[in-house]
Amino acid sequence: MTTVLAPVAGTVIGLVAVPDPVFSQAMVGPGTAIDPAREPVEAVAPIDGTIIKLHPHAYVVVGDDGRGVLVHLGIDTVQLKGEGFRLLAAEGDHVEAGQPVVAWNPATVEAGGRSPVCPVVALDASADAVHVLAEGPVSAGDELFQWA
Repeated sequence: MTTVLAPVAGTVIGLVAVPDPVFSQAMVGPGTAIDPAREPVEAVAPIDGTIIKLHPHAYVVVGDDGRGVLVHLGIDTVQLKGEGFRLLAAEGDHVEAGQPVVAWNPATVEAGGRSPVCPVVALDASADAVHVLAEGPVSAGDELFQWA
């Protein structure tokens, strides 16, 4: 069982509410999404593991069990080419759950006409393997879902 933590504070809204079909239809995997607080924040690692992909707007942490969790900071934020994001870790780093990975400001993303919603996805998991624990408001580091 892997417990996945909320990477940012905000309100849990579920993947179906994400304004991008790749996430809302769970094409990359099951999970949930957080509508983040509109303030500068440090997005944290959702699990203990190694950062295998790190873009300013998204990152993947893979645990020792081989399970990967994708955190995507906003929708269409790849178009920002890193502007407004500051890396606090590097690809290949081993991180503990709750350790800061990327600093960003969801309000700035929203002001630029993009959704700041943050999908958190269990990569290559079956839909029935993920049990969402959190509803409503969460703080960064709160238990978000369990992956059986």
